[in-house]
Amino acid sequence: MAERKLMKGNEAIAEAAIRGGCRFYAGYPITPQNEIPEYMSWRLPQVGGHFIQAESEVAAINMVYGAAGAGNRAMTSSSSPGVSLKQEGISYICGAELPCVIINMVRSGPGLGGIQPAQGDYFQAVKGGGHGDYRMLVYSPCSVQECVDLLYSAFDKAEEYRLPVMILGDGMLGQIMEAVTLPEMRDPSTFKKKEWATDGTGFGKDRRIVNSLYIVPDELEAMNHKLQKVYDTMCENETKCEEYLTEDAEIILTAYGTVARIAKSAVDILREQGIKAGLIRPITLYPFPSANIKKVADQASVKEIIAVELSMGQYIEDVKLNVEGKKEVKFYGRSGGNVMSPEDIVDFVKGEVK
Repeated sequence: MAERKLMKGNEAIAEAAIRGGCRFYAGYPITPQNEIPEYMSWRLPQVGGHFIQAESEVAAINMVYGAAGAGNRAMTSSSSPGVSLKQEGISYICGAELPCVIINMVRSGPGLGGIQPAQGDYFQAVKGGGHGDYRMLVYSPCSVQECVDLLYSAFDKAEEYRLPVMILGDGMLGQIMEAVTLPEMRDPSTFKKKEWATDGTGFGKDRRIVNSLYIVPDELEAMNHKLQKVYDTMCENETKCEEYLTEDAEIILTAYGTVARIAKSAVDILREQGIKAGLIRPITLYPFPSANIKKVADQASVKEIIAVELSMGQYIEDVKLNVEGKKEVKFYGRSGGNVMSPEDIVDFVKGEVK
């Protein structure tokens, strides 16, 4: 039965994953996502699941590889430096066509950086941070409720496309508390049987093998083409984006995650001051909402597009790519763990509009 609760972002993520069928978690502590493994360690045993605090992030992602290969709904979580350590395992999981869920509550960098929120992991998440040609379904929720909603269906999406689903959050999203409506607990016994899983039921001619090693070049090339067809299908069916007051906008702000909430407030302030602003917020970072960006680039009323992000400029590259030079694309960002206010964005826009 659905219930309404006040929850911290990290804990809501963990509860939504469990209600969506997650029964295996492996991870290693790192701020600002520590409440996820803490919550999982308490909650998973209550529903017959398994929690492992691994000896490292490298071990954790490979435990997820094994659990997913055996057909379990498996998840790991970390923050920026920890996710960097998981990249080889993520590439292996993608190459082996295994579904799982990966949470990255981004902190500031590079290096160990700081524990404050940032968006400097955009390239890593959407361009394939590990080796080889692969993609993941990457969501960027802007609220705790959206985290819950996306997590609840994330394992279904992972299994449909047989790839990892990543939730790209940040320290703000993990630490804020908001009222959320939690969905009903799902029964794992009702989930569709995985014919590919190495669960001990495939013997003889039906022997099941989980593998990402292809020595013969033509076989590996064929595998890459097979995966690309999956990504193309995912782009057709899974692209999600929110548009806010874009119909008559002259200034388009575009941002993702919690920064988009700040930008949305800036749009409201600008509208009150007589400046026709609008917002495009990608919910999926991959697939990227190219059609939404292209549409405003072709819109006669739009004078300029401003990418707002907590980095030195990563998301803006995909914005520029899809604007195709039709409109000027400007950048406003903060880094190092500093977070802009709506008023900061307003001042930037008004300074540019003169």
